[in-house]
Amino acid sequence: MNTIELAKKIRIHTLKMTSSGQSSHIAAALSMADILAVLYGGFLNVDPVNPRKSDRDRFILSKGHAGAAVYAVLAETGFFPVEKLSTHYQDGSDLSGHVSHKGIPGVEFSTGSLGHGLGVGSGMALAAKLSDKKHRVVVLLSDGECDEGSNWEAILFSAHHKLDNLIAIIDYNKIQALGTVSETLGLEPFADKWKSFGWIVREVDGHDHSAIQNSLNELAGMKGGPKILIGHTTKGKGVSFMENSILWHYRTAQGEEFDAALAELEAAQ
Repeated sequence: MNTIELAKKIRIHTLKMTSSGQSSHIAAALSMADILAVLYGGFLNVDPVNPRKSDRDRFILSKGHAGAAVYAVLAETGFFPVEKLSTHYQDGSDLSGHVSHKGIPGVEFSTGSLGHGLGVGSGMALAAKLSDKKHRVVVLLSDGECDEGSNWEAILFSAHHKLDNLIAIIDYNKIQALGTVSETLGLEPFADKWKSFGWIVREVDGHDHSAIQNSLNELAGMKGGPKILIGHTTKGKGVSFMENSILWHYRTAQGEEFDAALAELEAAQ
């Protein structure tokens, strides 16, 4: 399966999962589907047959509220049966609303409270360095969670220890829970901040698969410090009435809205 088809499947699964379970964060999942498709379409060294192999790359979704998309990509790449996705957010299901590692092969760390993923990833990267391990650690963050001071402590820590086995990715869709990022707590000049903290920075269209792949490959080969890929994305990407809309951070698609969203996603090329 190519990454374009994988991203399409992630979006369709995520819409169905959040609708049937009446959970939130569909727009946050749609914005990062292309990034996930490229990561699991060949960039990450992971193995669904042996998900705990010692030399695997470690991936952490720091924006854990969008965990439905991670469950979708894991299922589509063979970590567990696709049929299991229908249990998402149901009573007794281990596919929780915020991504959880408990009983789910391929999930390294449970997240939900924002601002924790990069700190944990930095610790994993340092541990790998100290043990002379060659695997990479990749952390996908939201833009809104960069309001959290704990992230900036991790940014300082990672640069200080020259963790060139660490790649952070920002799903920079410009919208957070109750407003735009610029209105809530402006991040710009965002790339310059990371550079001034000692990170190697690249910016990319977060929906352009070739650009994402090429940038990740370039960053992976660079030495001397941690790397950050800022992916400029569209909240709710793929569903016209969800795109760039604050409403769909918490709203669940039901009835005619679900039908219309599904039709758009299924028609996408």
